[in-house]
Amino acid sequence: MNDPGAIRRALESAETVAVVGCSPDPGRPSNAIASYLLAHGYTVIPVNPEHGEILGRRCYGSLSEIPPETRLDIVNVFRRSECVASVAEEAISRKAGFFFMQQGVVDAEAAARLEKAGIPVAMDRCILVEHERLGIGPRVRNSKG
Repeated sequence: MNDPGAIRRALESAETVAVVGCSPDPGRPSNAIASYLLAHGYTVIPVNPEHGEILGRRCYGSLSEIPPETRLDIVNVFRRSECVASVAEEAISRKAGFFFMQQGVVDAEAAARLEKAGIPVAMDRCILVEHERLGIGPRVRNSKG
């Protein structure tokens, strides 16, 4: 868990990031970070059961509602720690590539289940801070992107 090499590989190779708990409010960290990820070339999928669209993108109520053919390279969680277990189970079912729990979000049991399922975890870490700390530039989209 929190392996810098795994975090770097995830951020460098990911195309799609599901932002669980994404807010439509530009003043909220989840919205600001989703906007940052979009500006850096990632495809962002907002996940929030209370909204149909966030940042001009279709918003889903849960990871399980995202079409199964959509690969989830990173699941980035902006939910209270006590809500992480159910999101982790969905991420395992979806075979997510990486699971990010934002700063202040901690669930060691969920992290252990994710890692046992082969999904690397960053816990109590900010994806934006890690992206900048590692000096990862904007993603370059291919001609299909």
